[in-house]
Formats: sequence, structure tokens, C-alpha cells
Amino acid sequence: MYKRYMLLALLLFILGCKKNTSNPTENKPDPTPPEKKGWNLVWSDEFNYKGLPDSTKWGYDVGGGGWGNNELEYYTSMRKENARVEDSVLVIEARLDNYMGHKYTSARIVSTNKGDWTFGRFEIRAQVPGGKGTWPAIWMLPTNWTDGNGGWPDNGEIDIMEYVGYDKGKIHGSIHCNKYNWKQALQKTSILSVPDAESKFHTYAMEWYADRIDLYVDSIKYFTFKNEDTGWQAWPFYKNFHLLLNLAIGGSWGGAQGVDDNIFPRAMAIDYVRVYKWVD
Repeated sequence: MYKRYMLLALLLFILGCKKNTSNPTENKPDPTPPEKKGWNLVWSDEFNYKGLPDSTKWGYDVGGGGWGNNELEYYTSMRKENARVEDSVLVIEARLDNYMGHKYTSARIVSTNKGDWTFGRFEIRAQVPGGKGTWPAIWMLPTNWTDGNGGWPDNGEIDIMEYVGYDKGKIHGSIHCNKYNWKQALQKTSILSVPDAESKFHTYAMEWYADRIDLYVDSIKYFTFKNEDTGWQAWPFYKNFHLLLNLAIGGSWGGAQGVDDNIFPRAMAIDYVRVYKWVD
């Protein structure tokens, strides 16, 4: 009887852990936007609904092909297995699916032409997945690519949060532009230790001004990039950018130590997205 009890307890523990990796929702905070001195809430998704992400706020980047980083997933559109709202959180889930000629599926949702801003405070409260091969990100790209060669990195990229599953507990924030980018190993970046990033929600925030970009985890500012006033090469951050939320698998960084197929499914959970503008 004792052995049967122990086996049952072990089975329940394993099932409970597997459910949590697929749909993490514990420690979810009150979704009510707080009053912030000097900031006015202008756009948000509190995910207080069920089903696909709100189509008035979010679209999809779709396809495979590596996305410039040798990523392995196929990003799908309007597929609940990969992007859905449940229990008042957005779940972006990577799966071992063998779909559209790709071993893995995931989602990359974007606010392009539905939420585009120059300057402001951006808050995304999220819980990231672990596991070797996962690469969740919260970031921004320009809506109109008008600088330099019309491509990347000339038009800029702001990485509010990146996380690679093999490097547990380390949150990365970066900017990329013509003068400073990862292909030249000159990107401006910073790392913050967040040991419970995989088990708890944290607020990943950016304050973007005309003269600088500041990145935060909760109330901790850990990164500042200043406008050098030397032109678009070092500061393409003067025009509208939009948000991207995605979970990549593998890639030049996320897959640097391979991909563990035993971890799937894995999900990033997002409690809310809020955008504020400064009130003079």
C-alpha cells in the first residue's frame, strides 16, 4: 500500500509540473493599471477575455526560414495551439508539431499598424519558459524602415527582454542600430540576474525618451542607452516602433547548446501589456 501511495503521489507531481510548463499562471498580479505619476495610459491589453489574441491590437508574423537568426520554429497565424488567451493571460506556446515542414511551431504576435509609438513607457508583465533551446523575447521594431539601407540594423531594434533557456536566471536587454549591433559584436546590452524568472511573473519595462532609453525589471533599472546626437546611425529611435512578443526555438543564440525535445510544450505567459505617454 505504501508503494502504491508513493507511486500515485509521484505521478500527480509529474503531471502538475507538466501542466505548469505549458500554461504558467501562478503569481499573476492584479491586472488593474496603477496610477503612475507623470504617465498617462494610452494603450493596453489586459487579456481579460478568452480565445485568440485581440485582432484589433495584434497581428502575426508568419513562416519559417530562420528569421535572420537560424531559428527552427514555424510561426503560425490564428492557431490556438500556439497563441491563445486563457485564465486572463496570453499564452505563447512552442510545440513539437512537425508542421508545415518544420519540427517546431510557435507564435510571434505584433502590434504593427495597431499599436505604434514614438517614446513612452512600455510595461509587459511576463513569466518566461526554461529549457534548452527556448528563446522568448519582448521587443520592438520600426514600423517604417526609412533609414540607411532600408533594412536591419540601420533602422534599429529595441530588446526589452530576451532570455535563453540554457542560461537560467539571466535577463538580457539590448539595442541594435547601424553603429552598435550584434553582427559586429558592438551591441549595447546589459544583463540582470532574475533567478525566479521561470517561476514568477516580473514586469519588463522600457522608458523611451528623446535623449535616452532605460530598461527595467520590476523597479530595477539595469540598462541605459543615450542619444549621442550624431544621426540615425547611432539613434534611429526617433520614429514609430511596434511591439513583438515571441517564443523562438533554437537559433544562433537560443540554440547555441542545442534543443532538448523532451521539454515540449513550453510557453511564455503574459499577464498584460501597457503603454504610457508622458504628460507634460
